[in-house]
Amino acid sequence: MTDVSGWVPQTVYTIYIAAPAERVWQALTSAEFSRDYFSGFAIEIEPRVGGALRLLAPDGTPHITGEVITWDPPHKLSITWNVGWPSLVEALGGTVVSYTIEQAGEAVKLTMTEAHERPLDDDILSGGRQGWPAILSSLKSLLETGRAPRIAVQPPVKMIAALRRAGVTVPGGPE
Repeated sequence: MTDVSGWVPQTVYTIYIAAPAERVWQALTSAEFSRDYFSGFAIEIEPRVGGALRLLAPDGTPHITGEVITWDPPHKLSITWNVGWPSLVEALGGTVVSYTIEQAGEAVKLTMTEAHERPLDDDILSGGRQGWPAILSSLKSLLETGRAPRIAVQPPVKMIAALRRAGVTVPGGPE
């Protein structure tokens, strides 16, 4: 299993959701929910430490793969997060996405942390920093209202340019 203890958190978002912790956990770990709030992407997780993670694009092709680092339902989930673009991990190092769910009165506090094997510049991080708020807001809306809004997010031009400068092939990204 990957040792991520020294990886640096560079993106952190916290939201409060009026839903039980078990329901938030289910939304984070099931394809049924993720398709609704994650723009058609479906998460598949083997429910155990060391289990496989796959995030499938709407057409069913694997977009992200990884490994479960922490599996503590309904409190903490940590997964390696490897986007399937040629040479990305080699150029930037690995990424871990962690979710912590804590009771907060009538709501739960959901904290998402994206940590990296090595420090990354803001241009590289700009894509995730643009995407995560939309994903988490859509998740919150789905759990609270039963409907996930489609949030229009522009292509992360700064991130794509920075990745290309780092030698990463970005399929289908803007020039």
